Amino acid sequence: MSKTMKITYTAIFAALATVLMYFEFYVPFMPPFLKVDLSGAIILIGAFILGIRSAITMTLIKDLIHATQTKTGFTGELQDFILLSILVIVSVSIYKHMRTQKGAIIGCVVGSIVMSIAGMITNYLFILPFYANVMNMPLESIWEACHSVNPYITGMETYLLVGVLPFNLIKCSIITCMTMLVYKKLSVFIKSKQTLVNKTKNSISE
Repeated sequence: MSKTMKITYTAIFAALATVLMYFEFYVPFMPPFLKVDLSGAIILIGAFILGIRSAITMTLIKDLIHATQTKTGFTGELQDFILLSILVIVSVSIYKHMRTQKGAIIGCVVGSIVMSIAGMITNYLFILPFYANVMNMPLESIWEACHSVNPYITGMETYLLVGVLPFNLIKCSIITCMTMLVYKKLSVFIKSKQTLVNKTKNSISE
């Protein structure tokens, strides 16, 4: 794929991901401020087609745009960028060694597990403390809000194990399913466009 086409498709995927990021929905029994959006599927599809660097660029663009209207003091956008980048790097790295649908699925599964574990670590180390500080909300108030929708969440440990971990696994499962449904057809379409462009260039040079 030419550099121009790669930049063009990166911009298109970033724009689609930016729009989809505004359509969020809650997951039952999960902490109320953790919401799923489908922009990750666009990023992951773009990663398999265009590569890791392009996918991280897409993620950065959409999160910077979303940060202009943040409701989480930028913590949501920062967490999204970190976790999606991890998912992309792990998934695509595995896929590069197994360029089959099975390889893509294995990559997504391993990437989802790594991302979910990373989500707990980042929440514990800086995301949640920073969120509490920026939003002027004591951690105890956060536990109470979470406890109201899931009685098993009573503190940091249960928040991570019963809230963050299953939430990210559910989110990744949705993203992976969407990616597997769309990726192959979209990849064939983009490659056909590249072939058409190459044929046009060759005919002009002749």
